Amino acid sequence: MKFDTTGIPESIVNLWQTADETWEDNIDRPEFESYASADYAEVYLALKTLVGKANTFLELGSGLGVVTMMAEKLGFDAHGIEAKEALVDIAEEYAQQYAPCSKFAVGSFIPDEFQWDPSAGHESVRTFVDVPSAYRELDMELCDFDLIYAYPWPTEHDLYNNVIDQFARPGAKYLTYDAREGISLREIE
Repeated sequence: MKFDTTGIPESIVNLWQTADETWEDNIDRPEFESYASADYAEVYLALKTLVGKANTFLELGSGLGVVTMMAEKLGFDAHGIEAKEALVDIAEEYAQQYAPCSKFAVGSFIPDEFQWDPSAGHESVRTFVDVPSAYRELDMELCDFDLIYAYPWPTEHDLYNNVIDQFARPGAKYLTYDAREGISLREIE
């Protein structure tokens, strides 16, 4: 994938290229089946505007951990949650080179206390809802983060919003990327 890299640090661009090469080399492996990368440049620029406005960062469904590592490089205390252990293993390997303070956990970003209700718009296409949450591994809860990032599948926005509205703390910022709509930012009430 090609990105506009004007004004982006070379180490970040190298991370993007490494992640893209990994995806291309592994596209047929089962753990990459539902993997999709956001427009890294657009997300990076959005994160950059939030420097100094938030400290703790959490990426929901972190995949290869690229956004988490970008957040760490920008100075956030950055964490990522991913249900697929193989992707977390790759993210942790990349973090050693690109952003060694990034932290990753295997599991669901959906807190165990969340009440799954498809009739309330909790439709899931690719989000793992039957996996234990990863918050125990991080020794944190969703309400401990003041900036939360996600790239939900188009039909899963209601699910993500319901999780955020129930478990994120008031005043936290919720940043999303959507391939059609781009970046969106809202503050939790």
